[in-house]
Amino acid sequence: MKKVIIIGAGPAGLTAANELLKNGNYEVIVLEETDVIGGISKTVKYNGNRMDIGGHRFFSKDERISNYWKSIMPVQGYNSIDDKKLSRVKKLEIGGPDPEKTDNVMLVRDRVSRIYYLKKFFDYPITIKKETFKNMGLKRTIKVGFSYIKAVFVKRKEKSLEDFYINRFGKVLYNMFFEKYTEKLWGRHPSQISADWGSQRVKGLSIGKVLKDLIIKPDNKNVETSLIEEFWYPKFGPGQFWETLANNITENGGKILKKHKVANINITNNKINSVVCNFEEKSIEIKGDIFISSMPLKDFICGINNEKVPYDVLEIAKGLPYIDFQTVGVLVKKLKIKNETNLKTLSNIVPDCWVYVQEPDVKMLRFQIFNNWSPYMVAKPEETVWIGLEYKCLENDNYWNMNDNEFINFAIDELVKIGIIDKSDVIDSHREKVKKAYPAYFDTYSKIDDLIKYLNHFENLYCIGRNGQHRYNNMDHSMLTAIEAVYNIQNNIKDRSNIWNVNTEKSYLEEKHK
Repeated sequence: MKKVIIIGAGPAGLTAANELLKNGNYEVIVLEETDVIGGISKTVKYNGNRMDIGGHRFFSKDERISNYWKSIMPVQGYNSIDDKKLSRVKKLEIGGPDPEKTDNVMLVRDRVSRIYYLKKFFDYPITIKKETFKNMGLKRTIKVGFSYIKAVFVKRKEKSLEDFYINRFGKVLYNMFFEKYTEKLWGRHPSQISADWGSQRVKGLSIGKVLKDLIIKPDNKNVETSLIEEFWYPKFGPGQFWETLANNITENGGKILKKHKVANINITNNKINSVVCNFEEKSIEIKGDIFISSMPLKDFICGINNEKVPYDVLEIAKGLPYIDFQTVGVLVKKLKIKNETNLKTLSNIVPDCWVYVQEPDVKMLRFQIFNNWSPYMVAKPEETVWIGLEYKCLENDNYWNMNDNEFINFAIDELVKIGIIDKSDVIDSHREKVKKAYPAYFDTYSKIDDLIKYLNHFENLYCIGRNGQHRYNNMDHSMLTAIEAVYNIQNNIKDRSNIWNVNTEKSYLEEKHK
């Protein structure tokens, strides 16, 4: 029986472990640096309320992933408490569980996501309708129209993310909704970021696509991921799904070792033979036959200690950039902003799952409204509103190094500044920090193919997941990299291209695989 060591208990690592154990011919050990399951897809519990770190929709155009999710956590067959009270109609699963009677259930949720700009709401992505033109004003609307027409006929060579956006939206819309927000998100101007980011996150999205969809209404299966209208969501947040999967893994004989930070990788003759973990001030060597890694590529390469890593490869790894993440949960009595839509919600709060904050005078990127993700995420969903304020930063910068009270007060003040809440309505708050949450597409990223070539020469190594491939993948794509890796292991396939190609080909986002 071969021993497989998996680094990381996020979506990719847990999916790989579960897939290997289905076969029964592998000893599987998962090494997790922290004491929680799910990576950035974890759910944080605080004073009876739950926080989703980043907002994780369970939606995929790949049937394998959709079926995978349902096999672990079935989709609801009866209405959730908010749908009952509001008489909202949902597409329920025949024979599915009742969320009022069981916890192991996926809810069917409406995707509502808007942009907050000029202290007004715009649809996200931008839609062509009366409210949009009214919010922009006549002068801006005319400029947007002529700018887009120019972009249709005069295409830029896509050397950067700026080129990518202008080609699809025109320069005026780019300046309004993409330029400053992207710079706030990544700390770099879009002209300095690779167009690969757009290709992997919003490749099917453009004004032309929006206009086409106005004429031919797509269904959820054939629509660009950013435009979907409905998704699944675990009753208690995404972490509940990964905790359930982790329990399945241990029940089937796998081991998950928490607080085991991989510090060094030992290599002999192009094969990894062991890793050294830091655990409770001790160093523990763990040997294996096969290694699957979802740890950041920078840390992996820099952790190789007994093979001379080529200088250029080491420099690429050291230069790979990451964005760190902070979120602040704020519990309030009510929101100051009003629900002016025709969508019904508990206590008539705004219906958004998340709101992109485009106001240039605040650092906040986005805020989530957890009541709308799942009423079960909030202890008292009809009496309070539980929101999550999202910030990107760099480890050890001024914002990262603020103590909890300082940063929480800073975040709440920003929320007050843009008119979302009154400070007197704040009841409770909580801060979470996540290192290396988002791999970035600048600096030495342009040479990542050289790094991949070097990693592929290790016979028993498979790199998967967002950080394991330094690719800003969605959750389903991270899972697909794990499934492809296990397929290669089970079939003794040496070529790794199928693993690295997940979410690089257009079909992964624009077609639904059967």
